[in-house]
Amino acid sequence: MSGKKILLVEDEQAIRDMVGFALSRAGFELIEAEDARQAQERLEEGLPDLVLLDWMLPGMSGIDLARRMKRDDYTREVPIIMLTARGEEDDRIGGLEAGADDYVTKPFSPRELVARIKAVLRRVQPESEEEVLVIDRLSLDPGSHRVSVDNQSLEMGPTEFRLLHFFMSHPERVYSRSQLLDSVWGRNAYVEERTVDVHILRLRKVLSKFGYDRFVQTVRGAGYRFSAEA
Repeated sequence: MSGKKILLVEDEQAIRDMVGFALSRAGFELIEAEDARQAQERLEEGLPDLVLLDWMLPGMSGIDLARRMKRDDYTREVPIIMLTARGEEDDRIGGLEAGADDYVTKPFSPRELVARIKAVLRRVQPESEEEVLVIDRLSLDPGSHRVSVDNQSLEMGPTEFRLLHFFMSHPERVYSRSQLLDSVWGRNAYVEERTVDVHILRLRKVLSKFGYDRFVQTVRGAGYRFSAEA
């Protein structure tokens, strides 16, 4: 799970420092926010793999932010662990009903927190995310960041790799340019929709070496689809 992005939403600097140190040692990439407003800005910049969310935040509470995230199609699949000083059963149930996947009661040990994070990630993001994707003879390995056809590597840029990974993870579905921007570039990416067309052309050029450019199909008036079907 090394390299997974964790968004920590916590207003106390001392707790952010403690948690940040523990997560860094465990190989996670930490993103910090002091309150719900800042957390929403971070989410707009790109989705993390998990959110650590303090219950008691200035302004909008953590529980309200959790509810908002679960109502939004963009963020609803992001797992949430609540950090709370509330140990009562009704409070724990309230957090889970708001959409949290787990909760950790303060004070907590960093080792317990890391273990809980790993458990939630295993549960909501199964190892299939890191499995090699294969369509026809085209293979994409997320772990080694390698694309190949019959063991012959295809060299492409990082954006084309992310685009291909998204396509191969969601075959046969049509995605508009704006949906691709949100999913591949991040919702707060300040790029024009025509940027998608440019990277689609680059991806097709790489795939054309083996005739797989035909898999990236333009659906007139709708967007793009990745399909092995003609």
